[in-house]
Amino acid sequence: MKTKYKYLCILVFAFVFAGIPVLGQEKINQFDENGQRTGIWKKFYNNKNIRYQGQFKAGKEIGTFKYYSALTSVHPTIIKTFSKNSDSAVVSFFNTKGVLESKGFMVGKNRVGLWQFFHEDGKNILSEENYVNGMKNGVSKTYYKSGKITEILHFKDNKLHGNVKRYGSNGVLLDDLTYENGILNGPAKYYNIKGELIYYGNYLNDEKTGKWEYFENGKPIKADKQIQQRH
Repeated sequence: MKTKYKYLCILVFAFVFAGIPVLGQEKINQFDENGQRTGIWKKFYNNKNIRYQGQFKAGKEIGTFKYYSALTSVHPTIIKTFSKNSDSAVVSFFNTKGVLESKGFMVGKNRVGLWQFFHEDGKNILSEENYVNGMKNGVSKTYYKSGKITEILHFKDNKLHGNVKRYGSNGVLLDDLTYENGILNGPAKYYNIKGELIYYGNYLNDEKTGKWEYFENGKPIKADKQIQQRH
């Protein structure tokens, strides 16, 4: 009798503990009663590496999603944190080694607002760009690794539009140009690495127009020498 009781106890415990992993097993890729994605979702590449993981509620992404390259599942190449109150998400892009490449906001597949891009160290800012509906608009700045400005650009719908300034690594202004819808239009000034004016004039439809003035050692060059400079 005791032996039968002993075996019965063993069977009960075995059944209970065998059921624990099943009860605690994570349910993924589920749909709600309306046929919309809900809960935790995970997708995989054909090589079994994870493609992405995140959580849905009533078909909408919530919280943080992580996306991976097919080459490795060690580091996500994209991390998106979705807003509760809008369709926007904070997005960061990384290389396959986990080094930050860029970050900003997205609505769907479009960049919006300020975006920062980084040098290969993932720390020092390479450039700052402003986007409207996925297109560059407004001021964009590019930096040397030292943190000094290399370019200040103005864009309109992905095209250079307005003033453009470029600087040497020593901080000296080299170019001061004017663009209109992606082409040079208006006044332009060029300087040497010492910050001395070399020449200036105007552009019309990407071509020099009117009178251009040339300088040497900060002084105007005579007319006959200017002709040599042009050629």
